[in-house]
Amino acid sequence: MKVHDLRPPAGAQRDRRRVGRGIAGKGGKTAGRGTKGQGARDTVPVGFEGGQLPLAQRVPKLKGFRNPFRVSYAAVNLDTLEALGADAVTPEVLHQAGLVRKGALVKVLGRGELHRAVELRVHAVSASARSAVEAAGGRIELLPPPFGHGRPPARGNALTNR
Repeated sequence: MKVHDLRPPAGAQRDRRRVGRGIAGKGGKTAGRGTKGQGARDTVPVGFEGGQLPLAQRVPKLKGFRNPFRVSYAAVNLDTLEALGADAVTPEVLHQAGLVRKGALVKVLGRGELHRAVELRVHAVSASARSAVEAAGGRIELLPPPFGHGRPPARGNALTNR
């Protein structure tokens, strides 16, 4: 005997009962819905819970989570700095060139090449950009973030409320 020869025993599989098809078959007339009442009629909407506030309305609708402590940087690549042609690069210089918004935190990334010494005063630098700037004879000074360090202590924390 092989797997493709297996069959369920006779009578194990039956056709489903087709109700609501008239008197001829089983489930005629009331079609198994009893007599009268809400369930016997076709007026009950999908998701109706008998007057209780339905699940679709009880569930909160806000999508996702917005981290209030997220730090996002405006990315500037090495090829952009090469095309800029400035010897000293600060967030103000990049803003005047139209590369970042005013007050944005700037991070230099390592795409492209740098062929001259550049003095960077930015908030963050990737490792590949740091090695490329230093190999070209440049200097990097990291600016402190304008909002302090880290997140504030949690409210109700036993360690901070002594």
